[in-house]
Amino acid sequence: MNTKILIVEDQFIEANNLRIILRKADYVVCTMARSVSEALKIVDSEKPDLVLLDIHLKGELTGLDLAKILKEKNIAFVYLSANSNKQILEAAKATKPYGFLVKPFREKDVLVMLDVAWYLHRQNQGPTDLTRPLAVTARGNELKEIIGKSECMREILENVKIVGTSDISVLILGESGTGKELIAQSIHQLSSRKQKPFVAVNCAALPANLIESELFGHEKGAFTGATDKRVGKFEQGHEGTVFLDEIGELPLELQVKLLRVLQEMEIEPIGGKKKNVNVRIIAATNRNLEEEIAMHRFRLDLYYRLNIFPITLPPLRERKEDIAALAKHFVTIYARKENKPITGIADHVIQTMLNYDWPGNIRELENLIARNVLLTTGPIVNSLRLPGQSKVASVGAQGRFKTMAENERYHILAALERCNWKIYGQGGAAELLELNPSTLNSRMKKLGIEKSYSG
Repeated sequence: MNTKILIVEDQFIEANNLRIILRKADYVVCTMARSVSEALKIVDSEKPDLVLLDIHLKGELTGLDLAKILKEKNIAFVYLSANSNKQILEAAKATKPYGFLVKPFREKDVLVMLDVAWYLHRQNQGPTDLTRPLAVTARGNELKEIIGKSECMREILENVKIVGTSDISVLILGESGTGKELIAQSIHQLSSRKQKPFVAVNCAALPANLIESELFGHEKGAFTGATDKRVGKFEQGHEGTVFLDEIGELPLELQVKLLRVLQEMEIEPIGGKKKNVNVRIIAATNRNLEEEIAMHRFRLDLYYRLNIFPITLPPLRERKEDIAALAKHFVTIYARKENKPITGIADHVIQTMLNYDWPGNIRELENLIARNVLLTTGPIVNSLRLPGQSKVASVGAQGRFKTMAENERYHILAALERCNWKIYGQGGAAELLELNPSTLNSRMKKLGIEKSYSG
């Protein structure tokens, strides 16, 4: 391996540890720099391929200043950081690094991050072939089906392929219903862990007093009601992947314990002894974690550990070129389930879908197709019933479509009525709508839906 790396770090011990790791992996390590001025001289004389750059360099110029210069010189860089506030984090992200490494470093994290950074940097040096098909179908141990020909989805699928073969943590961001768990499953299927368990945990669906037990397990008699031993999700996922959905809902006290799993691969069941686990963690959230950090509801060090390789899924309204393919895919699935000879969708129905904003994203599209397949009597889906409409139309139909807010209000009211106005827990409206209870409450408030509403 001839990749040449420059370490810019003013802490000698940490810089030397990195140098040892890199040389063991056959990287060429430049003379180490402790300041921006030293780094610039080495950049000009030794011409590194990639720079490991401490954000918090001492002196007049910081790591952020050096990053801007490296960007101009088209040199790839990865940030080194322990803790940073929201302002520094946003400034660092604005420089578009190829990743973040959190102190203290694990050898595996360093080497994987360098592989990913160097690969992405090479990809950015030339045009990407966007004509080849990237949608893949699940068969046996292959990827789960991901449908998307839009440019943003092609980029996401490329990133899934890159990170799938590694073992680093992944953070999947996006609105509810955009397919975060499907992406997590696909990453797992591409990994060396694909024959081992994929354990999915919805952090928002777990009662606050049971989350620790669910994740880490407990011993018999550890607390009142613990009549049997319980094996936690991390132990269930040993040698496999644990997918933590809605990670932003995890209480702060448990975020500390999750950090220990990421750093030490160690869990401590309630009432039991510490034990080692070998899991890969993929997390997802529809929250803005940087805002949560600013509000002291999410730990910055945990964010860094999870955010080694972020993947952001776009809402369906931003990838409308994929709607027709997704709709036809769901028609095929539900026509088969309902044993109906439906072979397609009328063009005017597709156009109606393209004119809709899809607040519930792909999940809403799938549910809508399932309902309309059930209502279809002919060989194609020739009409469409959108949320809040008793009948739907074709192009040029009379009457107006409901606004996105009206459709959302209708959905929420229908779910509340169906659940007898129970919001939380099993059988509640939040579960039915697949929303966090806190998210549902905020949307009800925004839409003017009172809990005492009975109309």
